[in-house]
Amino acid sequence: METHIAIQGGKYLQQDQNGHPGWSEESLYLHGLHIASAGGNHFQHNGKQQFFDATGLLILPGLVDIHGDAFERQLQPRPATSFAYDIAFADTDRQLISNGITTACHGLTFSWEGGLRGREAALATLEQVAAQKSRVHADHLIHLRFENHHLDGLHDALNWIESGLIAFFAFNEHLPSILKKSASPEKLVAYAERARCDVAGFLERLHKAQSRSPKVAQAISQLAAACRQRGIAMASHDDETRMDRERFQELGVDVSEFPKTEEALQAAKALGNHVVMGAPNVLLGGSHCGGLSASDAVRRGLCDTLASDYYYPALLHAPFRLEQEDICSLAQAWQLVSLNPARVLGLHDRGNIAAGQRADILMIEKQADGSPRLIATIAAGKLVFCAEPQRLQYQQSLELAA
Repeated sequence: METHIAIQGGKYLQQDQNGHPGWSEESLYLHGLHIASAGGNHFQHNGKQQFFDATGLLILPGLVDIHGDAFERQLQPRPATSFAYDIAFADTDRQLISNGITTACHGLTFSWEGGLRGREAALATLEQVAAQKSRVHADHLIHLRFENHHLDGLHDALNWIESGLIAFFAFNEHLPSILKKSASPEKLVAYAERARCDVAGFLERLHKAQSRSPKVAQAISQLAAACRQRGIAMASHDDETRMDRERFQELGVDVSEFPKTEEALQAAKALGNHVVMGAPNVLLGGSHCGGLSASDAVRRGLCDTLASDYYYPALLHAPFRLEQEDICSLAQAWQLVSLNPARVLGLHDRGNIAAGQRADILMIEKQADGSPRLIATIAAGKLVFCAEPQRLQYQQSLELAA
């Protein structure tokens, strides 16, 4: 059943004709999957219109998470455990909508390590995301994080790209750091547990991948060409030098994801690249692993998008923290978590509240301390989360997702 929802009261974030964010207190009208009109009073409906009283609330576009791998914790919450993919992703979907994420690009790591990040796990994730589309509330997409030394996975990755299964692609190079950290017996055991093998087996995989270094550049070129042909946005992960960024730029990889050094960050901006950093970094006051400060990068205009990375709640809270710390306005901060990532992904139907856009909308209470409390999430026109049902009128007719 198509829904007809009017959102009245509150104020919503919009873009003016010049693309500048601002606020409006006019009503919103939703019809089916889309926003029918923003402002005015000319909405036509079939008599089953429902009303949401948003008095005192901020109305914001749904969050677009360009990089999130917290779903791995639902699959493998402990090193020696493994849970069914349908259960894990159903729980992930509930976590997403209760944190305001209406579009989620799952960071699927495809690595020579195997185990949680191996071929069987990747296939299971791809199959589950495809199978659940009619049952989930958020829009689940795949961000393939390809480990550059995983030459055994090259054919699979090319096939998935060609099949249209990938929304975003990232080139990862974690082998040098894994090689270094494996000198610690404790860390080596942890790697082996994640890879679901013993220590000897993990070391064999590690050294096999390392031995293939001379062929990595050719594999990267093949993958980049395939993505360019399909129009898939690409990122390089953990850039450290200007040379790193320039090398990927030549291949059409124009997103720098989590640059590790000031040199790489400055190089990305000089090249006109899009920079993605972590929302948890904002909440923690800096990188947990000694990297750059996302808040500082935003302050200097060097960060374009924030991602949940490994913690879904961070994406909702980070824009409010940026406002609290006078780094930028909330309207500007919200572009980092909605409009900007949507544009990178080529999703021009979301990230903005305007007529014709997909009806992905959040209603948020800004609390006394400046932090957000999510009151309601509407995803593709359906009310999928509501903390204050008394704000609904004619609730018995509303299509409320379970």
